[in-house]
Amino acid sequence: MIEKILPFVQKYKELGEKMCDPNVIADLAQYTKIAKEHSALSEYNDLYEKYEKAKAKLDSAVAVLGESTDAELSEMAQVEKDEASAEIERLEDEARIMLLPKDKNDDNSVYIEVRPAAGGDEASLFGAELFNMYRRYADKKGWKVEVIEYSETEVGGLKEGVMLVDGVGAYRALKWESGVHRVQRVPETESQGRVHTSTVTVAVLPEVEESDVDINDKDLRIDTYRAGGHGGQGVNTTDSAIRITHLPTGIVVTCQDERSQIKNKDRAMKILRAKLEDMARQKAINENAQQRKSQVGTGDRSERIRTYNFPQDRVTDHRIGLSLHSINNFMQGDIDEMLDALHKEEVRLKLENFA
Repeated sequence: MIEKILPFVQKYKELGEKMCDPNVIADLAQYTKIAKEHSALSEYNDLYEKYEKAKAKLDSAVAVLGESTDAELSEMAQVEKDEASAEIERLEDEARIMLLPKDKNDDNSVYIEVRPAAGGDEASLFGAELFNMYRRYADKKGWKVEVIEYSETEVGGLKEGVMLVDGVGAYRALKWESGVHRVQRVPETESQGRVHTSTVTVAVLPEVEESDVDINDKDLRIDTYRAGGHGGQGVNTTDSAIRITHLPTGIVVTCQDERSQIKNKDRAMKILRAKLEDMARQKAINENAQQRKSQVGTGDRSERIRTYNFPQDRVTDHRIGLSLHSINNFMQGDIDEMLDALHKEEVRLKLENFA
C-alpha cells in the first residue's frame, strides 16, 4: 500500500523544487498556487519519511537477529523488530486512508454563511454566537478570517453573516458544519425561566477557482447601493455595496464590506461561484446513492445536525450520536473533538464502501 503514495511524494518534491525557481518566486499568483498544492501533499511525504525510518529500523533489527549470538542483544533486537513491524502496519493503514476517494475541495478555503431560522431574536443572538465560534476556531488553527458580510438585528443579533476562512484544509475540517443548528436555553428576555428552542442555518462552501465555474455575464443582474452597518462612515458615503443576482438560479449575493465597489464585486463573484459549485455538488450527491452512503450526513442544508442544550451543558451531534459537555468551551471555538469524530466517521464509511 505504501508504494501507492510514491507518485504523491514525487510530486511533492517536484513542487518544492519549483518553489525555489526565481521565475516562480517572482510570480506571486503562480507561487501561491504551487505552495498551496505543495502543502496539501506534505502529509504523503511525511508518512513516507516515517515509513523509511521504520523500515530501516526493521532491517537493522532483522540483521542483528540473524548474526548475534548474544541473548541480551537478540532480545533487544526482537523488541525493536516488533516495534518497527507495528509502526509499518500502522503506516500502511494510514496510507490506505489517504488513498480513499477525496473531495476535490478538501484542501480549499471556505465561505461560512450563518443565518437565523426559527426563533426570532433568540435565533439571531445565537447566530451571532455561532459566527464568532467559527471565527475563534479559525484563529486557533492559524487561519486567516475575512468578514465578507455581517448585518445586525436591533437586539444586536445576527441577521446574516458571511466569512471567508482562508487556510489549507479549512473545507475538510468544516464541511460537515452545514445544516441546521438547534439551541435550547433560557433567553435573557425570558422572565419566567422557560427554555426556548431556536434554530440557525449554517452553509459551508469551498472557495473555487474562477476557471472551475463558467458564468455568463448575460445571466447576471448587478445592482449597486449605499452600504450600511459596521463598515464605518467611509463605506456609507458612496454606492460601493454590490448585489449580484444570478438569473437562471435566482441566487442573490451581496457584499458591502469594502469601500471599493470593484473589490466588493470581486468578492461577491467569488461567493457566487462557490454557491453555483455547491449547487452542482448537492445535485450530484442526491443523484449518487453510493456517494450518499459514504457520507456522514445527507448533505441537505435543511438537515438538523446538532443541538446545543445550555441547561444540560451538552452539545449533541445527531449524525454520529456524539454528546460533548462544557458547552461554553465549545462556543469558544474548542470544537476539534467534534470535528475529528465526524472525520473519523467519514473515513469509516468510505472504508466500508470502497474496500
